[in-house]
Amino acid sequence: MSASRTETDEFHAAAWHSENSTPPPSAVVAADDRMKADTAYRLVNGGTALVWGGDFHNARQLLRALDRRIGEPRPSQGTAAETFHRHRQHRGRRARLLGRLVVVLGDDYRLDLRRAPEVRRACTEAYGPPSGPIAVAFTELQGVLSAHQWREQGVLVPALGDRVFPHYGVFSPIRGEYVDLVAQAPPPAVTGTAFDLGTGTGVLAAVLARRGFDRVTATDVNPRALACARDNAERLGLADRIDATVPGLFPDGRADLVVCNPPWLPGRPVSAVEGGVYDPDGAMLHGFLTGLADHLNPGGEGWLVFSDLAEHLGLRTRADLLGAFANAGLEVLGRLDTRPSHPGTERSPDLLADARRREVTSLWRLRPVSG
Repeated sequence: MSASRTETDEFHAAAWHSENSTPPPSAVVAADDRMKADTAYRLVNGGTALVWGGDFHNARQLLRALDRRIGEPRPSQGTAAETFHRHRQHRGRRARLLGRLVVVLGDDYRLDLRRAPEVRRACTEAYGPPSGPIAVAFTELQGVLSAHQWREQGVLVPALGDRVFPHYGVFSPIRGEYVDLVAQAPPPAVTGTAFDLGTGTGVLAAVLARRGFDRVTATDVNPRALACARDNAERLGLADRIDATVPGLFPDGRADLVVCNPPWLPGRPVSAVEGGVYDPDGAMLHGFLTGLADHLNPGGEGWLVFSDLAEHLGLRTRADLLGAFANAGLEVLGRLDTRPSHPGTERSPDLLADARRREVTSLWRLRPVSG
């Protein structure tokens, strides 16, 4: 183990930063290329963070070595729900342990490690202008760099015939089947105004604008998502038809169409991006359903774009979903289904892979019950 004071002094002089609200480590030691993986694993497993001062690429190799020592969760003979909860617990432990490899970024987000890439632009995009040295988990920095690449390259959306460019902390539309459903569903009789709730990158708002809606209001609780949606609307030449400035779920007023693609799994997200997958207690789903009738024009529709993965995992039943429709005073006008593709699950025998193989994503066309 390295015994240099340099990195630990820098760590204590820096402000701790964690996008996941992980508290700062209470114990730290300096580490570099001389540290053995077994020693590193013993330390992080005991709660000690490693402040890295060695080669950048060797830090990546150390993370892989730690990951191998953490291993995979034991095969389960329990229910799909039990397997899923153990899977989540394992992922949480893995994130905590790997997050204990830490680096210090300088006053201008400079990373003083051998063979380190240029990180200042990516960090500025993620964190805003620098205000002094910060200490971050190396895994978080990797996420920042990956998000920067997505933002530079964009994601091709066949339904748009164009790319959208995700920002850091905004769920990327790499699963295009839900976008295709919105592009293909028969529109309501009137296509004047639409709301896109939980807009993310703004991809569904853009599809609706391209489908002929004169005005689309896009909402999100994440300020980064609103900024991302505005950026994409500008890039796509749709800024005059998409208003992505409303924080929260529903905007004021009513629309001819209200579209919502809420997170499809009940559970607590452990990162901003996981907010696109996990919805604590189904809050967004139920908020959409209970508020829909009060935000539709006469003859309008609500489109719920939703995966049934939670049903296959034993976390929700179809009766629960239909009961939520009825309790909100809604009826089903129709449904479009599609099967997403999950590469790598075809031959996997575990319960989670089996649930993904059976997953169906649906667009539910809803309206208030008349009379």
